[in-house]
Amino acid sequence: MEPVEPDSTPLPADEEKGPLRRCVATGAVQPKDGMIRFAVSPDGELVPDLEETLPGRGLWLSADRPALAKAMAKSLFSKAARRAVRVPDDLGERLERLLERQCLDALGLARRAGQALAGYEKVRESLRNNQVGRTGVPPALLVEAADGSLDQRGKVTALAPDLPVIDLFDSAVLAAALGRDHAVHAVVARGRLAKRLARDAGRLKGLKGLATGDDAGRSGM
Repeated sequence: MEPVEPDSTPLPADEEKGPLRRCVATGAVQPKDGMIRFAVSPDGELVPDLEETLPGRGLWLSADRPALAKAMAKSLFSKAARRAVRVPDDLGERLERLLERQCLDALGLARRAGQALAGYEKVRESLRNNQVGRTGVPPALLVEAADGSLDQRGKVTALAPDLPVIDLFDSAVLAAALGRDHAVHAVVARGRLAKRLARDAGRLKGLKGLATGDDAGRSGM
């Protein structure tokens, strides 16, 4: 017997407006925060729609490397769209670059809005006081450089063991995003930008094959 492909039929229009979406690769219906929306351009090319604003019926995929590989190998985007769709061979790498840029942009915006700060002592003080700087707003997540000292990172995370940690970028990349010469530790206050950063970091981890079920789409802040 031939294996049955997952149902990649898009959700009805009324369901598409809600919080759930169907993955074109697995057929699973799940919260959209852990998924990536695609649109098809007029000339038939698959276009990532990370901001979820492009017109037309979206094609949704779990932010997961095996799901992406399956969708590409079995032409599931075309099946879901019911038309020929051109999929770039380097789609995975493109998505990672786009999500990296989104994460760093959100971090930079948070810093400029006074909702994020960096520095070992400043971050530790924020965690001890349960507020970011003098905002009065509790921290939502930590950002730690992947190449930072494990000893120092441990001393920071020990102050807030339940706080989500993003450790996808090295210190030079974080410094550039935060407008500093050097950055290993940063903290982001609760709010819209923290939610955006957490969501995109979760999706990026999934595409890199690093996410667990608890990581992907974590944005309840």
